[in-house]
Amino acid sequence: MADDPRLYFFSSGTTKTKVHLFKMHQGLNEPFEIPMPWFLIVHPKGNVIIDGGNTLALARDPHHWADSDDFWPVLREEQHCVNELHRIGIDPASVRYVFQSHLHTDHCGALGHFPDARFIVQKRELEYAYVHDWYVHDAYVRADFDHDVDWLFLDGEHDDGYDVHGDGVIRAFFTPGHSPGHTSVVVDLPQTGPVMLTMDACYTRDHYENRAMPGILHSGADVVASVAKIRRFVERSGALLVPGHDPDEWPKFRVAPQFYS
Repeated sequence: MADDPRLYFFSSGTTKTKVHLFKMHQGLNEPFEIPMPWFLIVHPKGNVIIDGGNTLALARDPHHWADSDDFWPVLREEQHCVNELHRIGIDPASVRYVFQSHLHTDHCGALGHFPDARFIVQKRELEYAYVHDWYVHDAYVRADFDHDVDWLFLDGEHDDGYDVHGDGVIRAFFTPGHSPGHTSVVVDLPQTGPVMLTMDACYTRDHYENRAMPGILHSGADVVASVAKIRRFVERSGALLVPGHDPDEWPKFRVAPQFYS
């Protein structure tokens, strides 16, 4: 374990998709290839994964996600989160928590692969994953989230700010809209300062700057409120903003084995 926390950025391959699915009313059917980020915080009290990226099944069957070509994962098995941990010399058994921002299949890569970890998720997110609206059917693949794991449930606004290790390093930031129980994560590091991992609350910088609405959402009003909440935090704290799937922003970040400390 490291004496001070370290934050690692990974992408479990990419996904070939369409602009209009990520920026509403823009770029109809134009190709758009996006990173599929997930994150590792090496922490002296136990390592923490944020999401885990794409599920391993997508490396074996691109149609595991959706029976259409709107989402086409480009993923090799060695890019799955467990294999990436081995690549940088991290023992998967050292992972104490997995923080699920939400339960869409491209964020469920860690589920089922860390039997000794606790999985943190908004309770309403898991409930909705089982009984979701028809228009988000392709986003939730039951085989990816329906696992017998040790869940630690958060409860929306009542657990906003939940502190994983109780030391202010990893905190929940409730940001519904993309899904009803979506949660972003703030990581506060000794040298870098706060890092805002927006996950899918803010796909791209265009969303952050109110130039686009996401093409996939549960509540437009909640999306707008959550982006405004993220922006207030970033402007007040000077946090490093990390959008969820921005192909223009991703090359600007240090990617594992490099890290932020």
